[in-house]
Amino acid sequence: MSRIKMLLVMALGTIFLAPLTFAQGRDTKGEKPLRISQGQKVDLSQFLVKGRITVFDFTSEYCPPCRGYADPLYQLHRRRDDVAVVKVDINRPEIHRIDWESPVAEQYELRSLPYFKIYSPEGKLLVEGQEARQVVDNWLMRLEQ
Repeated sequence: MSRIKMLLVMALGTIFLAPLTFAQGRDTKGEKPLRISQGQKVDLSQFLVKGRITVFDFTSEYCPPCRGYADPLYQLHRRRDDVAVVKVDINRPEIHRIDWESPVAEQYELRSLPYFKIYSPEGKLLVEGQEARQVVDNWLMRLEQ
């Protein structure tokens, strides 16, 4: 394929795919929480879910408390239509411990896990850190009732 044809195909693909996304975030939340990053820097605004509260769960499979939140957060995502959970995996694939030196951990200056950021349906940061964890814990307790 000639270079001009390849560029044309790429340009048309971009034009036709553009309506599927919007400048900030995604239109749908999916059946399961989306898992992003694998230790790399990430622009959270690209993963906000339009019209829903978006909870970013910064996590590591090597963090016992993070693993304890895995199923409850899945249930929150599944049972509350107004909430979308996005899991931000801080570990690079080759690191087999909590990866505090990963680009995403450094980007968000993470010092403890699990760490949450909660955004409004309009994409504004509402709360993060310990305060966000308390909000998540309250939501999870209400799910159990």
